[in-house]
Amino acid sequence: MTDKPDLDALRSEVRAFLAAEAPADWRDTSRTQEDFVRTQRDWFGKLVKAGYAIPHWPAAFPGGGRSLAEQKVIYEELAKADCPRLLLSFVSTYHAFATLHECASTEQQERYLPRILEGETWCQGFSEPGAGSDLAAIKTRAERKGDIYVVNGQKVWSTMAQFADKCLLLVRTSSDGPKQAGITYLLMDMQAPGVTVRPIHQIQGDEEFAEIFLDNVEIPVSERVGEEGKGWAVAQATLASERGLTLMELSYRMRGALSRVAELIRDHEHEEDRGVLRDFGHLVTQVDAVCAIADQFLDNRINGIERVGDASIVKNSYSRALRAYSKLGLRLGGVDEQYIAPITFGDLNTGNWMADFMNSYAWTIAGGSEEVQRNIIAERMLDMPREPKAWVA
Repeated sequence: MTDKPDLDALRSEVRAFLAAEAPADWRDTSRTQEDFVRTQRDWFGKLVKAGYAIPHWPAAFPGGGRSLAEQKVIYEELAKADCPRLLLSFVSTYHAFATLHECASTEQQERYLPRILEGETWCQGFSEPGAGSDLAAIKTRAERKGDIYVVNGQKVWSTMAQFADKCLLLVRTSSDGPKQAGITYLLMDMQAPGVTVRPIHQIQGDEEFAEIFLDNVEIPVSERVGEEGKGWAVAQATLASERGLTLMELSYRMRGALSRVAELIRDHEHEEDRGVLRDFGHLVTQVDAVCAIADQFLDNRINGIERVGDASIVKNSYSRALRAYSKLGLRLGGVDEQYIAPITFGDLNTGNWMADFMNSYAWTIAGGSEEVQRNIIAERMLDMPREPKAWVA
């Protein structure tokens, strides 16, 4: 019988670490890209050394093998301490890890997983100008020539690609049969000849995303994950990590960030406004529900009873709560919050309410649009008829 972990002791341990090591001034020291990258790398290194960076990884890795309850304690304390979210290593420790751990060869796992903990940064090359929500419509081509694939095409909305060392890349190796059947999954070196990265300067001043242009890029066949033409199944493992582990962390960070809304209520003297208190109560309940939904999803996955569509429920629940959170903060902040101050590259709960509000709507598209997730829930969980295709004359 396995002893239950001492959660109180873990919480005290994490709090002591954060009191000594958490970068209190990180918002002010992360305004430029150079400062942002330095802050992110330094903080990730400290968390790896302390054993708090990858609690969802296997026990063979430093700080891995944590129970779901232990993971929640760590995420809760990081959120309460207002620590930087690990944006730069986000794809590496979630998407790349899940893909390598669940689908890659032993040799690929042994080569790349330790490098992530050493600071190797990954990005994701999935979406294209004509294939965002409909990911199966990708057109980036990979032609096999002996022991290499020669890749040509374009990817877009790749988070932090301008800082990445490696890329999780979806390519089309065949146009025969269903769209999903011709997709292959490759691991690409971002320094390979023919790879060009162009950051996307967004209207609010952020450069969280980038375009990737691929011009006769050569990728060894040994860097393929799974079989040729079977990349769609591998991609589902990548995306499921975002809608499970990632959303649990983000949900608990949003719960911690509720204190910012409470501060607005106090600072603007809304304590006696029953309408405001009602709306805040609804928000707290909604965020608590999202945390419970994310917890249940991970419990189901751990116990092997996850259903197709469970991840979509988590995704949509979180995106709606994020919109409600940022909308209420923006409203309570009044005129002073109706402008975009300098922001910290892509975080979701910064307290810069206009930027948070705008980013909250982007989240309804990123990782699979809300409409696509609804279709998955309706068709795969509720057995409803498939959405009819538009008639074309």
